[in-house]
Amino acid sequence: MSKPSISQSTGRHFLTDRIRMEVDWRGTAQSRGSAPPPVQKPVPGGATLIPLPDRESWSIPPCDLEEAIARRESRRRFTARPLSRDELAFLFWSTQGVRARLHDAAVLRTVPSAGCRHPFETYLAIFRVEGLEPGLYRYLPLDHALVLEKTPDLLSGRVVAAARGQGFAGEAAVTFFWTALPERTEWRYAEASYKVIALDAGHLCQNLYLACAAVGAGTCAIAAYDQELADDLLGVDGAEEFTIYLAPVGKIR
Repeated sequence: MSKPSISQSTGRHFLTDRIRMEVDWRGTAQSRGSAPPPVQKPVPGGATLIPLPDRESWSIPPCDLEEAIARRESRRRFTARPLSRDELAFLFWSTQGVRARLHDAAVLRTVPSAGCRHPFETYLAIFRVEGLEPGLYRYLPLDHALVLEKTPDLLSGRVVAAARGQGFAGEAAVTFFWTALPERTEWRYAEASYKVIALDAGHLCQNLYLACAAVGAGTCAIAAYDQELADDLLGVDGAEEFTIYLAPVGKIR
């Protein structure tokens, strides 16, 4: 006799009761006239912004989109070569770059997001980037700049532990950590936010895969991580802001 499926034994409510798109729009924070949450976390007082090269100045070779899609592959082995600042700036622009500011509530970026809410912050464990000391940084898309969050001891080991022992996460040139701030999406979509935040995370990570092809790098998305260890490493509370995705990036040639 076959075992009952999960849906038979416990009831499956995914994409139905919990995150269906049937929202009482009259009850959202937006419809009540509440101010939207900021589209970027504030910079800590006294922090120094590290400007990144912009599109007019970086030296990124042209990359055919068809070729990039055909070469898209998860990579877990990297060379010891560092990323340049130009290459790092290009990866940031490709995943969360700002194309235009519409108003205080929304900006257009290089990836789609439901209602233009963009609920993510991008943190980076930097190990090998030219001109940057190893440490934990945060990308500021409105400024196209970095801010150094902290320089933890044994950063590589902590990243690997957060990735549940997946060693390549600490052997990359950089490891992307994306956090979600649900309030940004909940302001417009209420309980439907749980669905669209998950969809939005996939959009930005796919852009990272394709952008890596242009700079001779590779990546491998990680969803199997330790929530508490990842949140603790980034210094987020795990409720109003929490880790949602990881992606180590390194040179492959």
